[in-house]
Amino acid sequence: MTLAAGDKAPDFDLPTDEGHVSLSALKGKPVVLYFYPKDDTSGCTAEAQGFSAAAPDFAKAGVTVIGVSKDSAASHGKFRAKYDLKIALASAKEDDVVERYGAWVEKSMYGRKYMGVDRSTFLIDGHGVIRRLWRKVKVPGHVSEVLQAAQSLAKS
Repeated sequence: MTLAAGDKAPDFDLPTDEGHVSLSALKGKPVVLYFYPKDDTSGCTAEAQGFSAAAPDFAKAGVTVIGVSKDSAASHGKFRAKYDLKIALASAKEDDVVERYGAWVEKSMYGRKYMGVDRSTFLIDGHGVIRRLWRKVKVPGHVSEVLQAAQSLAKS
């Protein structure tokens, strides 16, 4: 599935290490939904730490940040505790949300092809509409770019 800005964001209801999170429960609030490959790997840790460090700024703009991977909720709990992360991490282990957002893609490493999570981010407005999306995200500078877009959305 290919989503674009202006499309309705697919709803989700996912477990976290602290309960559940769903898009419908956040109706009326902007959401940053970011997909990442794996807990406690270098790029994913840097991205989670970046979003966590900026969590007060996102909160000030009224924006909820949720990270999603196919790791379990228990794995997320360990990851959050290890790095003192201040954002929600949701498990898509038993859900097709990664596929519904088009973040499950064919990858290649050392000539071997496999399916995996494309590092991607979606900025969703309070009406559940995708306002901005980033695919094939490079971690350096990404959080500040998403924050700027989220702050602009909050002002409009």
